[in-house]
Amino acid sequence: MKLNKLITNTQKPNLYEPGTAVMWTDEHISKQLLQVHLNKNVDLASRKPETIKNTVEWILEKSGGEKLNFLDLGCGPGLYSTMLAEKCHSVTGVDFSENSIDYAKNKAEEDGLNINYTRANYLELELPGQNFDLVLLIYTDLGVLLPEDRTKLLGFIHGVLKPGGTFIFDVLNDKDLPKKVAPKNWEVADAGFWKPEPYLALSESFLYEEEKVILYQHQVVNENEKVDVYRFWTHFFAHSDLTKLLAENEWENVEFYEDVLPGGDLFSGEHVTFTVARKKK
Repeated sequence: MKLNKLITNTQKPNLYEPGTAVMWTDEHISKQLLQVHLNKNVDLASRKPETIKNTVEWILEKSGGEKLNFLDLGCGPGLYSTMLAEKCHSVTGVDFSENSIDYAKNKAEEDGLNINYTRANYLELELPGQNFDLVLLIYTDLGVLLPEDRTKLLGFIHGVLKPGGTFIFDVLNDKDLPKKVAPKNWEVADAGFWKPEPYLALSESFLYEEEKVILYQHQVVNENEKVDVYRFWTHFFAHSDLTKLLAENEWENVEFYEDVLPGGDLFSGEHVTFTVARKKK
């Protein structure tokens, strides 16, 4: 095995240096992700059904509970979209994963729900302006975007909302940030999450404390010694950071909540901040 490449990749990279592979569009990994989304016993990829149910009820409470036109960005297999449509709201769901969108469409058809699902990168999405009452970006998606993409997405969301419309999203906050650095770990498998054939996976993370960023990195080596490097740049926010982000567009009545989710670890409960922002009328 060519160890020099692995050793080089284990050095702390420059901030936002890209990896060599993308997880969301990989045919094998995307199938594994769908199964994680649908696993009712873990809070990975999606949260547990009871948590989603309670979150949807909280969202509707903050929105006034009327029959609304929702845009669910990063909808995955449609777990939130389904619950909203069951309550007779109009829902458009968007996700990058073909497997997740196919599952969501089939589930909606089986349940007799009229949900408009679209497979797309929401950073490249085009939709009519001022058309939605409420936009959702759930499961800390905003925090994994690079700053320029985050700015672009916030502008897009502001543009598609009706005047007075609501944007609800959640992020990981900066409480106990050094504790959120994951230890080094390795996995050898005949087949598993990363590959359908034998592989070695080396996982580690790096803290960029000044920028409030942690890189979660995975190097995956196959039998032919090909190394795929997956990098997930994860941002953590204080209320003041979120206020500054939202100041780039015209929002009002911005509210922050740390009591929406049950606790249990450094990535749930009080460590997740939900934000409710309303577009100026």
